[in-house]
Amino acid sequence: METGNVISLQERRRLQTKLHQALKQEIQMLSTEMQQILCDDLVTALQNRLIVLTKTEA
Repeated sequence: METGNVISLQERRRLQTKLHQALKQEIQMLSTEMQQILCDDLVTALQNRLIVLTKTEA
């Protein structure tokens, strides 16, 4: 993951793809659009958590 608080669009898409692959079986009942939204939300949540933890550690 890129250093700092913002990840690049390329890195974000890479993380979304990895999450989608990891959760493929669990989210297969969702529409493709909902799967994409879920993976995007999970990347956002991960990024936000990392920001908070980084600030806490500083």
